[in-house]
Amino acid sequence: MADRRSRARRPGVVYRLSHWVDERIGAAQFTRTALDKIFPDHWSFMLGEVAMYCFVVLVLTGIYLTFFFSASTQDVVYHGSYGPLRGVHMSEAYHSTIRLSFDVRAGLVFRQIHHWAALLFVAAIVTHLCRIFFTGAFRRPRELNWIVGVSLLLLAIANGFTGYSLPDDLLSGTGLRIAYSIVLGIPFLGTWLAFLFFGGEFPAQALEPRLFVLHVLLVPALIIVLLTAHLAILWRQKHTQFSGPGRTERNVVGSFLWPTYTLRSIGLFAAVAAILSALGGLAQINPVWLYGPFKAPAVSTAAQPDWYVGWLEGALRLAPAWRLHIFGYTISEVFWPGILLPGITFALLYAWPFMEARITGDHLEHHLLDSPRERPMRTAIGVGVLTFYIVLVVAGAQDIVAQKLGVGIPAVTNTLRVVLFVLPALIAYFTWRTCHDLQHKGAREEDYPRPFPKARTPYQVTDQPAGGAGRVTGEARRSAAGRALAAFGAAAAAAGAFFLGRRRPKKIVFEETRKK
Repeated sequence: MADRRSRARRPGVVYRLSHWVDERIGAAQFTRTALDKIFPDHWSFMLGEVAMYCFVVLVLTGIYLTFFFSASTQDVVYHGSYGPLRGVHMSEAYHSTIRLSFDVRAGLVFRQIHHWAALLFVAAIVTHLCRIFFTGAFRRPRELNWIVGVSLLLLAIANGFTGYSLPDDLLSGTGLRIAYSIVLGIPFLGTWLAFLFFGGEFPAQALEPRLFVLHVLLVPALIIVLLTAHLAILWRQKHTQFSGPGRTERNVVGSFLWPTYTLRSIGLFAAVAAILSALGGLAQINPVWLYGPFKAPAVSTAAQPDWYVGWLEGALRLAPAWRLHIFGYTISEVFWPGILLPGITFALLYAWPFMEARITGDHLEHHLLDSPRERPMRTAIGVGVLTFYIVLVVAGAQDIVAQKLGVGIPAVTNTLRVVLFVLPALIAYFTWRTCHDLQHKGAREEDYPRPFPKARTPYQVTDQPAGGAGRVTGEARRSAAGRALAAFGAAAAAAGAFFLGRRRPKKIVFEETRKK
């Protein structure tokens, strides 16, 4: 009996193995400290994890796709199961993509999951950066992590474009032709850089293998390095949090890493994987078999890239054809929208934490986040800039917009050129006024506290001038931002009715004479 008890108390294999490892590397103390780390509970902090899990899905599906894809421009003739392309000459890259879509088990599903994951990956990074920007999470001491995040966005766009271009179909070939022209438009160095990257005059034979190496090896490796650095910096610096009861600049209120936050994060990964799998199985995306193989003399109609480079396409379509000749060198018309605008965009993104600190004179450390209403100017600038690039994305499909509205492409282009500068300024002003109104409303509610829940009754506002005479208004003042927003909505509705009315054909009624 005693022998049985002694054998029951003997430690298990897992315990003995962990104890053996801990004796040699001393990991128990670090593990206990790591598992006790606190993470805030707000849902917006999960946006970064959505991006990370999309990248995990991208890696897993990408590994499967590399087993069947051939990055070669060798000319072959298609004799597969897709009838409309039988007997057509195409590159080996396009041939392997069609074979992957129709003849490889689950090939099309994995292709579409991979593409949807790429779109959501960039979208999650952009949304995460917007959350950091509008809440001031980029301030000291987190400027370095902001730079890492902007670099991740740049790499995600680059990797998405290289993967989008790999199938060598007519649509992606049109995008590569545009990219080649943009690189040629770089002053002084454009010709050399185009030869270095594209391997010669477009379309060069060396381009496809180079895109493949960039897409599956170089750029993903850089993304992994930056993700690791981002998480390491986040781990070293304590997490930011929103203001609330018990939350200060010196603590973090939330859940332990184990088990609460870990299980929540695992559930989020399962949800992201499930949504991407559902999109890959139910929502068709990038049907390359409809576009056909890339031919240099041909250009596909209604050619729009993925949304994350749609703003660049829109800038190319809206920019005027300005060509300058300086000291014997030509600055082409694609320089302004294709090189100068992206350069200014990412330069300002990298420099924003330092610019704001210098302008505001705020060089203190911040661990509590701002509410967007507390920083009207920053919020207005951010919303205005987002509106600017949303208009550019819409302009990337101005031919489709013109077709749907039944108007000419020049009319849509000229209208978007005006909207590109007017609408961001209006939206920024509305945002600025709304932030001030919300601040004023919050101050009035603090002056006249109400029990919870708040009663929806009108309250009075008392202005006490210097002379001592008070003035009382019986109803709340309607905000200027609300009136302006209502006017803008009415104008938009009127414009939409005008375009729809122009598109509607005239109704002709024929009356037959009744026979007697």
